[in-house]
Amino acid sequence: MDNMYLIPANSKKSMLLFGLFTKVDLALFLIGVGLSLLLLLILPIEGLLFALIALSPGVICAFLVFPVPNYHNIRTIIKLGWEFYTTRQKYIWRGWCYKDGEEDDKK
Repeated sequence: MDNMYLIPANSKKSMLLFGLFTKVDLALFLIGVGLSLLLLLILPIEGLLFALIALSPGVICAFLVFPVPNYHNIRTIIKLGWEFYTTRQKYIWRGWCYKDGEEDDKK
């Protein structure tokens, strides 16, 4: 094939744990679930408020590592949005232009 290689669409999935998670994602999820279990043991779960407080770390961490199409997970979407709005965007033009039907060679 003249030194041309095809890369399968799922090549990055093999680098992920369980095909979905990075090590940071799993650590975040396990810390959230562990904290929820610890809070369930410590807090008196007689009222709805304490139950929600105890379950909130696990639910929030599960939401952050939930996979979504076209992105890795919710945490990635939030990180990319934060970077987009807090950093200066620099777009470099590496193309060509036509002016009145002729190519503009000025640089």
